[in-house]
Amino acid sequence: MKKYFNKVLIANRGEIAVRIQRACKELGIQTVAVHSTADSDAMHVKLADESVCIGPPQAVNSYLNIPAIISACEITGAEAVHPGYGFLSENAHFAEILEAHNITFIGPTSEHIKIMGDKITAKETVSNLGIPVVPGSNGKIEDLNHAKKIAKNIGFPVLIKASSGGGGKGMKIAKSQNELEEAFNMAKIEAKASFGDDTVYIEKYLETPRHIEIQILGDKNGNAIHLGERDCSLQRRNQKVLEEATSPVIDTLKRKEIGEIASSAISKLGYHGAGTIEFLYEDNKFYFIEMNTRLQVEHPITEIITDCDLVKEQISIAAGNNLSKKQADVIIKGHAIECRINAENPRTFVPSPGKITAYHPAGGPGVRVDSGAYSGYTIPPYYDSMIGKLIVFGNDRTDCLDKLKRTIDEFVIEGVETTLPLFKDLLQNEDIISGNYNIHWLENYLESHP
Repeated sequence: MKKYFNKVLIANRGEIAVRIQRACKELGIQTVAVHSTADSDAMHVKLADESVCIGPPQAVNSYLNIPAIISACEITGAEAVHPGYGFLSENAHFAEILEAHNITFIGPTSEHIKIMGDKITAKETVSNLGIPVVPGSNGKIEDLNHAKKIAKNIGFPVLIKASSGGGGKGMKIAKSQNELEEAFNMAKIEAKASFGDDTVYIEKYLETPRHIEIQILGDKNGNAIHLGERDCSLQRRNQKVLEEATSPVIDTLKRKEIGEIASSAISKLGYHGAGTIEFLYEDNKFYFIEMNTRLQVEHPITEIITDCDLVKEQISIAAGNNLSKKQADVIIKGHAIECRINAENPRTFVPSPGKITAYHPAGGPGVRVDSGAYSGYTIPPYYDSMIGKLIVFGNDRTDCLDKLKRTIDEFVIEGVETTLPLFKDLLQNEDIISGNYNIHWLENYLESHP
């Protein structure tokens, strides 16, 4: 019989906090919500068994306030913390402090977070485990001359990337030798300003890749599986906008090949918990870019096509249980698409915080909405602008797209601007309908459709 925790504190907010609460309650686990003063009336606070205010609106003083979160655990008797995504989910120091206080971090070890949090170390680690990587420098770039030498060896264009980077920050393209010096200097300056670390490395810049990620799960007893891929190529400024599973360009053999490589690697690494190994995919080849040591925003589409609750698996793994499925038990069925609905202008993407005056989520067979919003809720200006996620499932991709069109027409959010009109437009486009897009497609589309 599986063992679980009695009480879990959720160190997050919004739709992901609500999602984790639902999983906990279905497992019979008591939940503790933490919140800032700006989130006193948030859905995740209303649904929790207990709640603790941990600071003022600014995230650095609340959701990133480690002492306050530890105190909330001690006050409420929470045995474990689920960090969701964002905030402290990939903070190795946070995981270490929880461990020092005998509180379980629902995620991987702090050491694995450190390894994968440093892009250079991560690339070296996975390469040694048999995962294909993008051609480039074997470590950090010492100076401009070093950069010139590497760029000459791998050929232009090249991408200069911050070792501690994320979200597109500290990332610059040099298409020729003449552009290299400026790109190198700008990447270092931006990396220092954003992450306090100006270490950079160089990779070959792929012209028209897709962004493909493999969902993996590992337990503390060395078992590891993969749950297929997600295609996250529709991006704006390296931020995902729409994701689908499976990918329109990955067949069964390719899925099996890269999935086995990924699950074998994390088993060798001794990794436990949920994780995502992200690749660029071009000319039928995969190239590792990073590993996220946490739950992904787009996890629901994998859950739907594999009938696997990733949040429950995370909790179960952290409690010391074996994985619920073996690889042979993972059967992929149908197709799923997720749209990230943000409180933003659908063209400029300028945030639109404010009061939601009317809220009617779409419904029907094969439709799931993960959200913490409700009519009368005021979206605060201090955090990510995501209102929720619309997830649809179909028997195949065509069925899924048809259902998605219907649900977007049905979804009502009034009082703030949202990205729903953008998705309505995209679903009329032949490239989207056919699946013929890459990581540059959306930005090109937005430039040509102002």
